[in-house]
Amino acid sequence: MKRAFALISILILLPVVSAQFTVSQVELTIYTDGYVKIHYQLIPDEYTSQISLPLLGKNYEGVEVVDENGNPLNFEVYNESLIIYVENAQVVDVSYYTPDLTYKEGLVWTINVSMEYPFDVILPENAVVVDLSELPLKIASNVVTMPPGNQSISYTLEFAAEEGRKDFYFPVLAFLAVLITAISGFLTIGKRKEAPKEKLHINRDEFLKKLESFNLNEDEKRALLYILEKGGRASQAEVRTALGIPKTTAWRMFKRLERQGLVRIIKGRKENWVELKP
Repeated sequence: MKRAFALISILILLPVVSAQFTVSQVELTIYTDGYVKIHYQLIPDEYTSQISLPLLGKNYEGVEVVDENGNPLNFEVYNESLIIYVENAQVVDVSYYTPDLTYKEGLVWTINVSMEYPFDVILPENAVVVDLSELPLKIASNVVTMPPGNQSISYTLEFAAEEGRKDFYFPVLAFLAVLITAISGFLTIGKRKEAPKEKLHINRDEFLKKLESFNLNEDEKRALLYILEKGGRASQAEVRTALGIPKTTAWRMFKRLERQGLVRIIKGRKENWVELKP
């Protein structure tokens, strides 16, 4: 009976209570498996005894509510909202985890959030943004600040070898080389009317050894190994098709490789060619 009375009291107070705080900060930290840690920092208005905060996602775990000193605060989950009993807290920190904000299509992850306040999205360290629903308010390293509204960010995860694991680069590259060789046997290669006629002389072992000193992502390694298997030269379109890389992503990738001195881009009348540099 007391619990029912408490819930009725909450329902009566919700329209008033929900406005009785200021959102100081909202952070969404994305993990590589798609889980998102949600963190709010709230400042209750004076004389506020309880506040209501809508939960993002239907599935959530690890809910934690503390004051500015790290002391836990009492809360209840009701109607997909957190009812937080503020007591004497000057600042309320709320955090929890949910898998419901992200989804994956192929290699592309997307986070979709509807928020009434500006919020920070902390992407995984090896994430590369490929699409945004709206112009961000700010971008700093792997943190994207989005404006209020229904927002989405799409990204891919690049291969990142752990520090101190460079000894594993060569076996990984060798495995990828064998894999690319097998795949290339099934590819239908178009006519090469614009291919430069001079023959390249790339020492395979020396080139693989050279790659160990570069911090390359997985797509970059696969592209270089594919070109190596093709004799050191291939059209951008051919590499893009073989590896299933979008045109814009491939263009940026080849530009990065050119800046690192690993390839030379040769402009043709109809398409560009990529040539390995010894």
